[in-house]
Amino acid sequence: MQAVVLAAGEGTRLRPLTEDKPKALVEVDGKPILSHCFDQLAELGADEFVVVVGYLKQRIIDHYDDEYDGVPITYTHQREQNGLAHALLTAEEHVDDDFLLMLGDNVFQANLGDVVRRQREQRPDAAFLVEEVPYEEASRYGVCDTNEYGEITNVVEKPSDPPSNLVMTGFYAFSPAIFHACHLVQPSDRGEYELSDAVDLLIESGRTIDAIRMDGWRVDVGYPDDRDRAEERLQE
Repeated sequence: MQAVVLAAGEGTRLRPLTEDKPKALVEVDGKPILSHCFDQLAELGADEFVVVVGYLKQRIIDHYDDEYDGVPITYTHQREQNGLAHALLTAEEHVDDDFLLMLGDNVFQANLGDVVRRQREQRPDAAFLVEEVPYEEASRYGVCDTNEYGEITNVVEKPSDPPSNLVMTGFYAFSPAIFHACHLVQPSDRGEYELSDAVDLLIESGRTIDAIRMDGWRVDVGYPDDRDRAEERLQE
């Protein structure tokens, strides 16, 4: 299975850590966040990485060249920071079948394998890891709205008034149907093409969507304090 990693971000909130490097190369516990992503994806069976680069892209390309621990890397370029759905579409021509997607600014110690097994065994159009966060933090993420049975009925990106505290974590498995949905996405109020809107389109069209509750932890490294917190968790 191929794995797409979105690593085009500038990381303005991580400054001064990102003054001379992209967010994905910020080190956590002695190695770049992107290396943590690669290690976990390789353990899950990924046999090719498709890495979407943008800000200071050459730093990433020079660091990894064309492979990581024997797994080949293909690079695609997001020329403008227009959202995650826009970034994912740059990888479309390189993806052949069902694939994994990881955001390149997360550090996980969680049940990622459950998502991979669900995708391989049941072939939904999307399977992704979700977690409950404090309500005051939910507006940082793609928030899942649920019905009385706990089924996800809607996903909204970074809402000012979150409908729940159940959020997408940044790890997914998709069928190629997600690319068609990304092409249909319109710019959000933030002016970006949101991945959560593409997932929402899959839900509205009746596609099979499986959300799996996270067992473990993850840190979204958005601020310097998050980097420190991720290091502490990895060293526990």
